[in-house]
Amino acid sequence: MAAAAAAARPLVSVQTIESDMATDSIPTVPLADVMKASIRPDIVTFVHDNISKNRRQPYAVSKRAGHQTSAESWGTGRAVSRIPRVPGGGTHRAGQGAFGNMCRGGRMFAPTKIWRRWHRKINVNQKRYAVASAIAASAVTSLVMARGHRIEAVPEMPLVISDAVESVEKTSAAIKVLKQVGAYPDVEKAKDSVGIRPGKGKMRNRRYISRKGPLIVYGTEGAKLVKAFRNIPGVEVANVERLNLLKLAPGGHLGRFIIWTKSAYEKLDSIYGSFEKPSEKKKGYILPRSKMVNADLGRIINSDEVQSVVKPIRKEIKRAPLKKNPLKNLNAMLKLNPYAKTARRMALLAEAQRVKAKKEKLDKKRKAVSKEEATAIKSAGKAWYKTMISDSDYTDFENFSKWLGVSQ
Repeated sequence: MAAAAAAARPLVSVQTIESDMATDSIPTVPLADVMKASIRPDIVTFVHDNISKNRRQPYAVSKRAGHQTSAESWGTGRAVSRIPRVPGGGTHRAGQGAFGNMCRGGRMFAPTKIWRRWHRKINVNQKRYAVASAIAASAVTSLVMARGHRIEAVPEMPLVISDAVESVEKTSAAIKVLKQVGAYPDVEKAKDSVGIRPGKGKMRNRRYISRKGPLIVYGTEGAKLVKAFRNIPGVEVANVERLNLLKLAPGGHLGRFIIWTKSAYEKLDSIYGSFEKPSEKKKGYILPRSKMVNADLGRIINSDEVQSVVKPIRKEIKRAPLKKNPLKNLNAMLKLNPYAKTARRMALLAEAQRVKAKKEKLDKKRKAVSKEEATAIKSAGKAWYKTMISDSDYTDFENFSKWLGVSQ
């Protein structure tokens, strides 16, 4: 069973260089289990941030800064604030505020101390998880390219080369090896990116910055390739037994371009173990198994296997009916009181009869006047206004309508 499982595992080709003996078949090695570990960017970022704090050196301002004067407050009554003031006279400094963080030459607020908590302790298991995730991410071509590495000419990922490279002593030979495996474009990218750092760091022994190139991981202690590769810009070298997360995921970003030697790659299973077998170098350590082999939930849910057994009918959503006011809604009132419809009709009929009776009553009270009579009254009124006489000259008000020519 174990042999069948091993045979089913994918193989990684070992790239040969010119110094190797010519062989017809390309050597292969089985894919290391650590390359199948869960890729957790959150754990890698957390561990990287905390590990990077362990290189910091304590700094603090002088203990006496801002207090090297015998300043005292002038107290109240002199129309100035009660901040301590520099004594003496005859200079601009005399009378200036002192000590306070708002004063020129005063101390800072909460002066920095060297006993600040500079370093961070990280759980060993977390560090191992982060390293395993970084190694697994280095085998994913899309993540390596997304990080900015130039790997278009690289034959395959992960890139494993023969152990002959560990005996390379000259930098010129090392460059030749990088060109053979298609990794030199990434080295040129790092070389061309060298620039001057912005800010104060130029004065603090970190004047130049550049992009990261490939990481060479070797397996033999004291290998000569360390001196050959260390002078190439952007290229870093690490021993497989001392892999550092700061090199595997610079900046906390997954996907470093790693070139493994064959001996280093074969040691990965013994160093990190597998999902069932514990590590030989790390006591009791087993690689973290992901809870889901395939995390593409949409693809799983919509697969034929799942859709064939799920219920085809969608559940009806029952919502609570909206409560209506019976005083404003007739249908709601009729549910409560069926007689409401008859009462409403009777009320409407009674209102119509009331309006009709009122109209008839008003018509009786009004005097019906024809159009011709209305015209005669209007013209007579105009004539009266033209021939208007004073009140003293006219006193026969009883016959006023007769005088106007209008019959009562």
